[in-house]
Amino acid sequence: MIEIKAKLVRADSAIYATGERVECLIEFTHKVFADEQPPSNRNANEAGLENLAWASAQLHCYRKTSYSTPAADKTQELTELIGRTALDAVTQAPGEVIVATKPKILFCDLKLQPGETKIYFFNEFVPRDGPPTYRGHDIRYFYKITIATQRVKSKVQTLTVPIRVLPIPIIARPDELPVTVETNEELAPTNPFLEKREISELEISWHHLKNVTARRAPKFYRISNKRGFVGRFCLFKPAYKLGEDIVGSLDFDGCQVRCVQFSVKLQQQELPIRPQPAQALSQSQSSVGDDASSIQSFDMASIASGVAVDSMHRSATSGSAREDTPAPTGKLSTIATTHQVCYATLQTQVVVPIPLHVTPTFRTDLVDVKWRLHFEFVTSTMMDFGGPNPESGELKAPAEMPVETMVWNLPVTIYAANPLQIYNPNQTFNLLIK
Repeated sequence: MIEIKAKLVRADSAIYATGERVECLIEFTHKVFADEQPPSNRNANEAGLENLAWASAQLHCYRKTSYSTPAADKTQELTELIGRTALDAVTQAPGEVIVATKPKILFCDLKLQPGETKIYFFNEFVPRDGPPTYRGHDIRYFYKITIATQRVKSKVQTLTVPIRVLPIPIIARPDELPVTVETNEELAPTNPFLEKREISELEISWHHLKNVTARRAPKFYRISNKRGFVGRFCLFKPAYKLGEDIVGSLDFDGCQVRCVQFSVKLQQQELPIRPQPAQALSQSQSSVGDDASSIQSFDMASIASGVAVDSMHRSATSGSAREDTPAPTGKLSTIATTHQVCYATLQTQVVVPIPLHVTPTFRTDLVDVKWRLHFEFVTSTMMDFGGPNPESGELKAPAEMPVETMVWNLPVTIYAANPLQIYNPNQTFNLLIK
């Protein structure tokens, strides 16, 4: 009996970013039990040997969806590639393989003595163009490390190790990166005893991601309905990372309509993208490409000036543009909620936490995942909260109050956090081959 154990080298977190290296230790052990007796037709030397013909490991990204997906060239290419190998990854897990790395051979013709153990090291880069791990209403993306092995004259056995992948936006103009790096090195103090190392594309992406999420750009929004001015909301920045708090302030000074209470919900939108013909796609590329690039990539000049974030934020804010046709909402999931009663309040703050287990903003060929703040205001035209009580001198609450409800949606962008900051201990996965 052969036991296969697989464990990720990163023990504190089984979470990786796109472009990051995944490392895994794979252990093959020949287990012998006391009640096992060697067969009589073998000699003494070969009686306890276990022989494995080959073993390989590779990384797969699966997609499981209820959308209609036409056969694409990339899918056909992956199918042909899988058909030429001994391992059919499509039949090993429910879903369609959309990203697959090249298989790496761990060994060929391995012979193990009773109680002998062999350990192999597997490492692979997560593709930069792959989708993140996502579990939605109508579509799912998930990653697995597939370890396959086969005995002589036996079927292929597989062991899968699931991992979570977070999206990291790709720099849109990499030709300017060497100029930026050289400029920073010239301004920084130099040490002749230190060796210069090349900065990877992933490190540059992390650097710009920190700059975007750390930049404060307060935006003020005037909230009003048909009866008058309700209040003013201030959002300190439009971009956040997983684990941060969305902090804003509400100012009701000088209002014409009282806000009795309000609630703020952090909602995730799952918008399906219908496949378009090539001609329609080329015509709408100029309008759709700006929104897609603002989510999937960073233009360094736009980041430096803040134009990219401002334009995306201004165009997507519901209530700022008076359109006859409402924008599609897709499938909604409420992640966090905060509620306050603020009838006699002039100023208050709003704090909405972003959990670490959710998926950041991303876009693929089938789905567009966005985030928004959903406000629900309960307003009243009763400006005075009852009349004074002559006995105690305190205000007496009214028995009835006419109220109205208004809603407002404010889009926000959520980016990935550093995987090392998310504690998610992994476990050891094993497989017994009898």
